[in-house]
Amino acid sequence: MRFMMMVKADQNTEAGVPPGEGLLAAMGKYNEELAKAGVLLASEGLHPTSRGARVRFTEGGRTVVDGPFTEAKELVAGFWLIQAKSRDEAVEWARRCPNPTPGSEGEIEIRQVFEAADSNRPL
Repeated sequence: MRFMMMVKADQNTEAGVPPGEGLLAAMGKYNEELAKAGVLLASEGLHPTSRGARVRFTEGGRTVVDGPFTEAKELVAGFWLIQAKSRDEAVEWARRCPNPTPGSEGEIEIRQVFEAADSNRPL
């Protein structure tokens, strides 16, 4: 099973403040641990929403809305895509992560990725 672990944004990530050297080193070590365990599929940070856009779909068409977006706690600042045997294993990997937003309460959301075999199962 694949899981996406999403790092929630905070004021610093939305302001484009780069992580400090200590956090970069800690995250590098964590990513190495994921890779050595054979569970890491991808890991990336995202630019702030001020550099992004959203496309809204309505009955009448599509509208493009340029960032920045509000409610930083609902935004994603980065992610890992991992391969795990279960949701519990994915949760354990997230628990090992250094706080991705030092100086504030960090949060990682974990969501299972739909696989082709899931298309035959009810939601």
